[in-house]
Amino acid sequence: MVEARNEQNVGRGPAPWAGLLLLGLCCLSAGCTRPQVAAAEPAIEFTEIPATGPGGPKLIGTLAGRVSGARPGQKIVLYARGGVWWVQPFTNAPNTEIRPDSTFKNSTHMGTEYAALLVDRDFVPPLTLPKLPARGGKVNAVAQVKGVATEEHTSPTLHFSGYDWKVRTLPSDRGGAANPYSAKNAWTDSRGMLHLRVSKGLEGWECAEIQLERSLGYGSYVFVVNGVANLEPASVLGFFTWDEQGLEENHREIDIEISQWGDPSSKNSQFTIQPYYVPVNVVRFMSPQGQITYSFRWEPGRVAFKAQKGDGIRGSGPTISEHAFSSGVPAPGGEALHINLYVYGKTRTPQQNGTEVVIEKFEYLP
Repeated sequence: MVEARNEQNVGRGPAPWAGLLLLGLCCLSAGCTRPQVAAAEPAIEFTEIPATGPGGPKLIGTLAGRVSGARPGQKIVLYARGGVWWVQPFTNAPNTEIRPDSTFKNSTHMGTEYAALLVDRDFVPPLTLPKLPARGGKVNAVAQVKGVATEEHTSPTLHFSGYDWKVRTLPSDRGGAANPYSAKNAWTDSRGMLHLRVSKGLEGWECAEIQLERSLGYGSYVFVVNGVANLEPASVLGFFTWDEQGLEENHREIDIEISQWGDPSSKNSQFTIQPYYVPVNVVRFMSPQGQITYSFRWEPGRVAFKAQKGDGIRGSGPTISEHAFSSGVPAPGGEALHINLYVYGKTRTPQQNGTEVVIEKFEYLP
């Protein structure tokens, strides 16, 4: 009987107790350890890269990607290179959240290169960096990429009040929100009047802006407008000069702005020279219903603003407000006149509906 049992085991490998015996011997001789698989280091990949841009505060793109190996509570910090590395999208909002699917997406000002840092929650991002940090400490991963090379962006144009204007189609962060701008929101009607509109789009409120193709410099700038008193508190209508390269004089910015800046109890209009956070550089007033003429006369060392009822080009109407600034007034340079209608981003009273404003005419006198 013993012989028979041995034959039944032929060709079936070791008996079950033999494996247990070998395992026990292995544990005694070498220790029962399993091979350790090294955890993959955190990594960042980009899925959407903005075009290469000249930098500056006006041009906006989108930077998106995916993170692997991130721990709960970590975040992304974005940078764009324009000489040095600048934190994105804003200095007062430098963090980008990682979504539950491990992706991230945020706006960025344009630059020659872009970067994303995976960092611990308590990491405080420097506003500028001469070079990107290395991995280590609170910085868990670093990725950078060159901007996408594209042909120079060409804006559509429209003709209004005897001038050719470029129509904005790139996003802008004016007002603290990365609003998209649409060419369909700026047009002239059969009477030659300019219409600017804010409309609801797939990525939020689509805004409107036009700018002159050349600088006019010193002189009188006059705008006849209708319907500004109907704007929602978060809507902003602006007439302003802007020099993209004129950093030394606050971009040579002179403003007439019609907005309550999200506060329904506030006055709805202001005259401004930059910087606006200097109290004496802003004069607030209330624009009523009906046709209004806004103007400013820009001279060496002085700019005089005025708002009056009616068509101030054809005649004179009652004055609503006027003020002259004689300190901090910029000199002409590479500035161009802009007219825009957009949604203010830093408000507790968000935009509820689309809106439209008609600028009946513009006049410039040297």
